[in-house]
Amino acid sequence: MPRALPLPRLPWGRPSMKVVVTTGVFVTTLWNLRPFLNPHRVPREVPNHTEPLVVLVWQWPSKQAPNISGDVCRELYGIVGCSLTTERQLLRRAHVVVFPHTRLQANRDVLPKEKPPGQNWVWVSLESPSNTKALSGWNQTFNWVMTYRRDSDIFIPYGKLVPNRSATINIPAKTSLVSWVISNYHRTQRRAEVYKNLSKYLHVDIYGKANKKPLCKDCLLPVTSKSKFYLAFENSIHQDYITEKLWRNSLLAGTVPVVLGPPRANYEQFVPADSFIHIDDFGSLAELATFLKTMNSSRYQQFFSWQKRYSVKLYADWRERICTICTAYPSLPRGHVYPDLESWFNT
Repeated sequence: MPRALPLPRLPWGRPSMKVVVTTGVFVTTLWNLRPFLNPHRVPREVPNHTEPLVVLVWQWPSKQAPNISGDVCRELYGIVGCSLTTERQLLRRAHVVVFPHTRLQANRDVLPKEKPPGQNWVWVSLESPSNTKALSGWNQTFNWVMTYRRDSDIFIPYGKLVPNRSATINIPAKTSLVSWVISNYHRTQRRAEVYKNLSKYLHVDIYGKANKKPLCKDCLLPVTSKSKFYLAFENSIHQDYITEKLWRNSLLAGTVPVVLGPPRANYEQFVPADSFIHIDDFGSLAELATFLKTMNSSRYQQFFSWQKRYSVKLYADWRERICTICTAYPSLPRGHVYPDLESWFNT
């Protein structure tokens, strides 16, 4: 409240009752008129949400659901006011319902029988369009999409670079030139064709189920870190489809990724231009092979300059991905439904 105006004094030093009342009315009137006298200094009121946002995961994305009891979003990721549940009896209380595409069937019988007013449904997928089938049956169903694409309502990348202050470079000791971990090898894929032709000019150490050399979860990084270069070849080519092959198998492991995926410009929207090698940088695979085999130590170290400024953050826990819905929720569009989900995803 503004400071009271000085009151007129009577000859003996005390204000009269009439003056006190008049001045009080005047000050009160000024206080009530303050938004109109100086509106720019009055902060906007933010609605106070006393209840947490309830996010119902209709079916957990992975086969085995983790423990999500308690306030996991706050305890694990510092996201407050977010309550995750898989209890379908809470459908009417849920603000958001999450539907992973991998758990949806080809018919609508898997959906809830009713959709409470104001509730929003989210379609979730980390797969590329080439590996995502039966989308046509989900038109006019979902309000929001949550994918690896940057134009999604809720963007969930496989990883990202986060600023750090280490200003140091750590390059693991190298014992081989190029490695590749591959589980599903199909001759019709472009990555299979590129590997076949590249292997004519240099040797590639291959691991994974496709070569009958599977690696345990804790063995992958120690193995790939020993090679100078890693073939971060995506199984299909789509905008923004940049997976753990770059983030975990290459950058986190401390090896230089040789990428096959969307154009270089798309990769540079995620990582520095000097942190990777794109196969499109070369006129032929023979040129690429020569570049890798003849690279000197000084040039090789330049590929790790990003470590002075950044660290790799992986998104591998579905709990964290789903908790991000609460972070994005205030800015998400209301009243929107995707009329043709298949067309949007294949664009």
